[in-house]
Amino acid sequence: MLSSPFLRFLGCAALLAAAPLVLAQHAPKKVARIGYIAAVSATADAPRLEAFRQGLRELGYVEGQNLQIDLRHESEDLGRLPKHAADLVAMDIDVLVAVTTNAAQAARKTTSTVPIVFMGVTDPIATGLADSLARPGGNATGITNVAAILTGKRLEILKETNPAMVRVAVLWDPKAPGSIPQWEASQQPARQLGLELYSMEASSAESYAEAFKAAVQAGSHAVWVTLNPVANSNQKLIAELAIENKLPSICARGDYAENGCLMAYGPGYGNEGKDGARYVVRILKGAKPADLPIEQPTKFELLINLKTARRLDYPIPRSVLGRADKVIQ
Repeated sequence: MLSSPFLRFLGCAALLAAAPLVLAQHAPKKVARIGYIAAVSATADAPRLEAFRQGLRELGYVEGQNLQIDLRHESEDLGRLPKHAADLVAMDIDVLVAVTTNAAQAARKTTSTVPIVFMGVTDPIATGLADSLARPGGNATGITNVAAILTGKRLEILKETNPAMVRVAVLWDPKAPGSIPQWEASQQPARQLGLELYSMEASSAESYAEAFKAAVQAGSHAVWVTLNPVANSNQKLIAELAIENKLPSICARGDYAENGCLMAYGPGYGNEGKDGARYVVRILKGAKPADLPIEQPTKFELLINLKTARRLDYPIPRSVLGRADKVIQ
């Protein structure tokens, strides 16, 4: 018969053996921490951010449970972007998400070790964010909005609404690295369409009114608005100035049309946000940014704002109206 001390010894040994299993069952799941920096106002970024959060939820990452997102939106002073990026990196984040080329460049200059996922970037190669689309290299990858590649299509749609159109003003920001290639990429398709381009340079919201006035004085018949941080944060102002100056406008993203731009053609916010979430989750599970090819959107949408058309007294041909994915009444 076994002695009582020996039984107590076996019992203690059994408890000790089971302890790691019990602790493992009750140990909290690791909370993934994401830094999110956007060179755009929180209001303008809201649709993309919500799609990003929804994408993360669908992939099993829920804020307040196993996920924390630290946000930094900057639309007033883009010179503060490097500080915002540094603040986020200092929080020991797992991934740094950067929205727009300006934010992505600030993130890239801040850290060479923290994985970066960018969205809303026009040309990641020309702006030094990646070596190539197929193999980005370094610590950054993500989604390009191909804003420059689609300039010809936007000018084509604009010309189709008024074949007699001759001169188009291009609202672009020479201080925004993502806006420059859009202006440059507009040149060749404009010539092919028989259009003259007027360079409507503006780097602040305060300069927009004078820029529109000068565009009208230069004989512009319409305006094409490039994606850039200042424009993204002042969509309603741009739309109103275009209407006041009797200039039909075409923009690069659907939310511009929602905010008064006559027409918009480009990729949607929802797909971009969810694609960004997919990249983040892959990195959280061990993938390296250098090995994740940069993706280009494949779905584009045409939006037409008929309220703006009526205010401009500008008829939209049936051939264009019939192709619209959404008509704003």
